[in-house]
Amino acid sequence: MAPQFLDSIREGYDTMFHKWGDPRTSNLPLMGSPFPTLFILFCYLRFVNVWGPNFMRNRRAFNLDRIIIVYNLLNVLVSAWLFYEAWDGAWKEYSYTCQPVDWTDNPKSRRIIRAMYVYFLVKVIELVDTVFFILRKKLNQASYLHIYHHTGMVMLSWGGTKWLPGGHGTFLGFINSFVHVVMYSYYLITALYPQYKQNIWWKKYITQMQMIQFAMIIIHSMQLLFRECDYPKFTVPIVVSQNAYMFLLFFRFYLSAYVMKKPQQPQTNGVQHPAADTKAATGGPKQS
Repeated sequence: MAPQFLDSIREGYDTMFHKWGDPRTSNLPLMGSPFPTLFILFCYLRFVNVWGPNFMRNRRAFNLDRIIIVYNLLNVLVSAWLFYEAWDGAWKEYSYTCQPVDWTDNPKSRRIIRAMYVYFLVKVIELVDTVFFILRKKLNQASYLHIYHHTGMVMLSWGGTKWLPGGHGTFLGFINSFVHVVMYSYYLITALYPQYKQNIWWKKYITQMQMIQFAMIIIHSMQLLFRECDYPKFTVPIVVSQNAYMFLLFFRFYLSAYVMKKPQQPQTNGVQHPAADTKAATGGPKQS
């Protein structure tokens, strides 16, 4: 009985991660098996919840200002490149109502696969955001939502690259990369010139842009439920639930920060986030 059960597990694993996986991505680092990425996430979660706080308990906060400036600059450049690749390699020709995955092996499909893989790697690197919080003793910013969001983005981008490298779902990375260009540009400016944190007029509109992003992704994904499209419909509840949750959280913050004019909340690198009144951080790095 036991050997038969183990054989069923091995067969299921082989089907899910080898037979169903796209062979064009299976040989890329971290993509052949889920275990290396799961190990990274395990170490990340242990560090931000246990190892890091224990290490910093009797130590002074590290000064990482220069590292964070370089980090923000690199994020601007990489996000700009990803946005360009997604537009020029896909979305200037893709259908915005239904776009199947191109399963053929050609330079065009390889280009979007490369962009998706880099996007996944960027999500892995962005786990460093939380490490910065811990090393700078800003433990309140390493909230449950912040950790959940970063962990989830790694898992989702890995899954997209593994099983659906291209097509309808890449809209999320396309629009998100544009938002990150603007957002990390703001972080870079306020890191370089801290005295301007309170004076840059467009911080309010970054929050608006983030909410618009979530709404666009929801609407774009939900189209699959109402039309015939050769793209898996099981992706809809995953994408919609995640982005609806983020939209509501950011909308709550927007009302409290800019409409109801409550007393100023803690800020992160000049841009207030839902973490301010929910003890939760989302999205990219919040470096104060």
